[in-house]
Amino acid sequence: MPIRLLIVIIIAFALGSVAAIAMRPGMPAMQSAKALIGGPFDLTNQDGKRVTDQDFRGKYMLVMFGYTSCPDICPAELQTMANAMDQLGPKADQITPMFITVDPERDTVQQVADYVKNFHARLVGLTGTPEEIKQAARAYRVYYAKAEDKKSALGYLMDHSAFIYLMDRQGEYVTHFTFSTTAEKIVETIEKALADEKSS
Repeated sequence: MPIRLLIVIIIAFALGSVAAIAMRPGMPAMQSAKALIGGPFDLTNQDGKRVTDQDFRGKYMLVMFGYTSCPDICPAELQTMANAMDQLGPKADQITPMFITVDPERDTVQQVADYVKNFHARLVGLTGTPEEIKQAARAYRVYYAKAEDKKSALGYLMDHSAFIYLMDRQGEYVTHFTFSTTAEKIVETIEKALADEKSS
């Protein structure tokens, strides 16, 4: 495992992803976890439209925080998310895949638009002001921080949590997926959530 990835994961756990580690992916969420992960956000999508968390009610969400200049973690995670959406077939219509930047200084609306179209046609890309991003990240207990990198032509990288969150139709936390989770496991978990929903 790359050293930077290992450091990111360790710090993310240490800085408050308590609810995320309180349960295993695919397991029913504890009530305390629901209260800790997720919440309101007010951001701008890749089309330049202002959106809030309320705009996505009625569908499940797959939420990932990252940034468009991310060299490895983000592209891999987003590809996994896209593969899961494809494998879900018609059931994917009940899911909104979402990418929220943690690098608002560089990730403009156009930058995010150009980025998300590389992964999936239905992937929603969101950006905002530094304060808006901070509020969204805080709601999801996401760690992120600027990391100076003299070797990078960009000047800096962003350390950040590497989770994909599954949220229900009301925006409540269901479970999370770590960096090593396969698309097949994500599909299995979503299909179980949909089946449980029908039987309840």
